[in-house]
Amino acid sequence: MFYSAIRKVFFKFDPEAIHELTVKSFKATGATPLNLLYKQNVPNKPVEIMGIKFPNPVGLAAGLDKNGECIKAFEAMGFGFVEVGTVTPRPQPGNEKPRIFRLPEANAIINRMGFNNKGVDYLVDQVIKAKFNGVLGINIGKNKDTPDEDAKDDYIHCMRKVYDHATYITVNISSPNTPGLRSLQYGEALNELLSALKAEQTSLAEQHGKYVPVAVKIAPDLTAEEVSSIAECLIANNIDGVIATNTTLARDKVAHLRFGDEQGGLSGAPVKEQSTKVIQLLATALDNKLPIIGVGGIASGKDAQEKIAAGAKLVQVYTGFIYQGPELVQDIVKSL
Repeated sequence: MFYSAIRKVFFKFDPEAIHELTVKSFKATGATPLNLLYKQNVPNKPVEIMGIKFPNPVGLAAGLDKNGECIKAFEAMGFGFVEVGTVTPRPQPGNEKPRIFRLPEANAIINRMGFNNKGVDYLVDQVIKAKFNGVLGINIGKNKDTPDEDAKDDYIHCMRKVYDHATYITVNISSPNTPGLRSLQYGEALNELLSALKAEQTSLAEQHGKYVPVAVKIAPDLTAEEVSSIAECLIANNIDGVIATNTTLARDKVAHLRFGDEQGGLSGAPVKEQSTKVIQLLATALDNKLPIIGVGGIASGKDAQEKIAAGAKLVQVYTGFIYQGPELVQDIVKSL
């Protein structure tokens, strides 16, 4: 009830301006008594995957806290794990504004942010300052001006920087807002990238004396054959997990709405079915060889149950969290 009242006010203003205000507020209050404004006790329902024990199966998806500035606030809300980023080797401003559009009639958002972030060094500094003892995923990407053929160098650079500070690392090759990025999901380009990252992971594990799992985040806009091919590549390269899915380019469910034709990735309720279908296809193709984290259109406990039934072991929320608020975490955990 408290959040719904705040949302009515927030939704009267520019989405990115409100996002920035919220991040600043969470950053300022996350480690203070003021976090009582959003702190909640969430039941302990542990799940173990990738060699990691998650206190509950609900995580925050990457994108909301790109620079790792609000980790303590999300901890207070009861998330079982928090994924920060996407972060790139060098700071970059992202695409031109406006670049976030709400579609409230569809409980959806379109964004074309373009990996705007303050760079991996800044994120690592924030993670160190947070002194977070929970499960932290760090989502890594490539700079916009890095040629596709050199993409692996950006991912390796980020992996080296975050390795000692992450519980797991997510390789984002599925954002639709960086030109050419999604081409890394296919064929030899994917195999070359994952092979290089696996070799680097092995080297870093020896160097740091600990093994940090690597997951790959994929798009919902894939055919059954493409999902099968990706699954084969993940298995062949001994990748630890897969996150399904990112935002979609499809517009069939929102084309009639205001902002429905804006460029970028569509998230929220309209991507739910696509995401669940990819999870089902992945689960069959992977045959339990690596776990799936399900994300896309989760706005209730029932939505989360559908992702788990399709084959996911954990779930993440983003757009549903923006529309429903922190109570969504508690609702989902209680339903699972």
